[in-house]
Amino acid sequence: MLDVLTPHFHREDRPTFSVVVPAFNEAEGLTNFHQRLVTAMDPLGTWEVIYVDDGSLDSTRDTVEFLRRDDPRIALISLSRNFGKEIATTAGLDHAQGEAVIVIDADLQDPPEVIPQLAAAWRLGFDMVCARRRARAGETAFKRLTAHVFYRLMRHTGSVRLPEDTGDFRLMSRRAVDAVCKLREQHRFMKGLFAWVGFPMTTVLYDRAPRVAGGTKWNYWQLWNFALEGITSFTVMPLKVATYLGLAVAVLSAIYGAQVIVKTLLFGNAVAGYPSLMTVILFLGGIQLMTLGVIGEYLGRIFNETKRRPLYLMERFQPSRVRVEAPE
Repeated sequence: MLDVLTPHFHREDRPTFSVVVPAFNEAEGLTNFHQRLVTAMDPLGTWEVIYVDDGSLDSTRDTVEFLRRDDPRIALISLSRNFGKEIATTAGLDHAQGEAVIVIDADLQDPPEVIPQLAAAWRLGFDMVCARRRARAGETAFKRLTAHVFYRLMRHTGSVRLPEDTGDFRLMSRRAVDAVCKLREQHRFMKGLFAWVGFPMTTVLYDRAPRVAGGTKWNYWQLWNFALEGITSFTVMPLKVATYLGLAVAVLSAIYGAQVIVKTLLFGNAVAGYPSLMTVILFLGGIQLMTLGVIGEYLGRIFNETKRRPLYLMERFQPSRVRVEAPE
């Protein structure tokens, strides 16, 4: 099956909640996560959970299949390879049936025990309920600082306003999920897509916990590239900066050229200094290469969008066996 949206279900045929859990090499902590998820979700009503195995190299899929034997509410999507967390989340949203959909990671840094608070806010009429981090345990000071700077940079320069200190952990109404699923760009920055669709939104504060098992799948180079995805997907600010930088360099060059002409007219033609000449050439060359790099980032994204490839390929889809009786 190729990147196909699931058909719409009548309201009475839906579970109340769907939980989407992208997972890459999370076998070590998956059983613990599911036990805590069951405890949090059972009092809320009918629900299903969709585990998306993003091409894991460990026994993540086997663990989900083992859990699925005893829990009919579990669905499993196995992608044909590792497509990345943003695509895995999209695959889960495409197949979520619930009237409300929760997105949560499997590493237990986002506690499932917060979900009832998200559900309570949704029942008040909000379409998007974001879990906002009050504390970020288990993260370095540098990571907290860069995250702080990134969210505020996006908030003030992007075309959409990202909620501060929020990740993918959130609850969305059915109409919000349907709107997000219509957005099929290849370079996906889900936090931006969630914000772009709009609809009434609120936040719930929580304390982020350290990882219970395994290690982070993100290094600083990947986080840098992820930040570039967010910036280039929702703002043309880098292009504007390149334009203004080029304008500033042109003005400074004109001033310097005028100074050279005046000096030559007043004091004669002195021998040009080699160091200053090389400095100017290297400076201008660096500015040009940097500007070309910014243009190339946007051009590369245009190139990828024009290929119109499916966002993901599924190796296997095992739906949940949740049955919701229609009201009489």
